Amino acid sequence: QTLAVDLLNPSAPAEARRHKLKRLVQSPNSYFMDVKCPGCFAITTVFSHAHTVVLCGACTSVLCQPTGGKARLTEGESHKPRRPLTRLTYVAYTGSSYRRKN
Repeated sequence: QTLAVDLLNPSAPAEARRHKLKRLVQSPNSYFMDVKCPGCFAITTVFSHAHTVVLCGACTSVLCQPTGGKARLTEGESHKPRRPLTRLTYVAYTGSSYRRKN
């Protein structure tokens, strides 16, 4: 019985467990996410590994708190990871929030 492992075509879960610099294609573990405030339903873009407390721009409630690694979302928050920006997509600053324009 041989334990053959295909090193050129690893499975997705195995590749996700590897260190970010030792993957076949280097990719970061961090991402930006759109967080919806449970009080005023405003959407705020938050970095997944934020080092400071992130407040809602509209009602100043706490959206996430920093930990040693990823930021911890408060109770009742919903989030969605943002898709990476492409050449056709850019971010425009409008008021107190960033919005994606197509």
